[in-house]
Amino acid sequence: MRQSIPIRTIHLFEELDFLLLDKLRDLSSEDWGASTLAGSWTVKQVVSHLLDGNLRALSMLRDGYFGENPGDVNSYEDLVSFLNRLNADWVKATQRLSPKVLISLLESSGREYRALLRSLKPFEKALFSVAWAGEEESLNWFHIAREYTEKWHHTQQIFLALNPNDKSLFSKRLYLPFLDTAFRALPYHYRSVKSPTGTLIKFSITGEFSFDWWLKKTISGWQLLPFSKVKPSSEIAIPDHIAWRIFTKGLRSETAKKAVDVTGDQELGHHLLTMLTVMA
Repeated sequence: MRQSIPIRTIHLFEELDFLLLDKLRDLSSEDWGASTLAGSWTVKQVVSHLLDGNLRALSMLRDGYFGENPGDVNSYEDLVSFLNRLNADWVKATQRLSPKVLISLLESSGREYRALLRSLKPFEKALFSVAWAGEEESLNWFHIAREYTEKWHHTQQIFLALNPNDKSLFSKRLYLPFLDTAFRALPYHYRSVKSPTGTLIKFSITGEFSFDWWLKKTISGWQLLPFSKVKPSSEIAIPDHIAWRIFTKGLRSETAKKAVDVTGDQELGHHLLTMLTVMA
């Protein structure tokens, strides 16, 4: 089934990093303070968060150093609360760093971070599971793909804040791996949706390129298919410029509902609009 096919992303991190660094070197003071879709964070604060991602991964995965003890984490919500606090603490502390310092640290830590990812054996157990896909254990290739989605969507938040018409990250090469990773959450997201065995849903991305995902209800639950020639019970077409925002809390489901096109079973199709592929 499609959900077991590895997603290759390791070769894209350097390209994504370089695109971001090139952009940041040309920013004005006003640009650094621009608002983004990342809650109340500015461009500078999102850059700081990306730096934190590099440094925290190096500390934990490479050096085995985990820093602050999260205490009792008994649920997904507990984990999200802990991570949100860590993120807020870091962003507040790094407000004192200049943009030039942030760029330098992002560049140097990025090299070490990419080397770390290349050292991970793809089919060995990852230190952290991809919880938003419902996994208690994940393989390294999926962990790396999840890390790519984090890098991609935060970089896109920055690009969007600076220029709403910038489509640098919407090429099939850079965007499809983000989407393919995000859509691995479909079986978990639809787990509570009751439908007859054999029910088929088609998800289509439209825009710079077109691509389809298929989800089928089987006896054992919902499963991703590589393709299908069977007419789906529901089909949802999502414009590329809003798909990433749906999955990263960048768009209200009510707004997204007006922008997508659902044919067939409306409830089945619109259920996608509440899917999140970030820890939130």
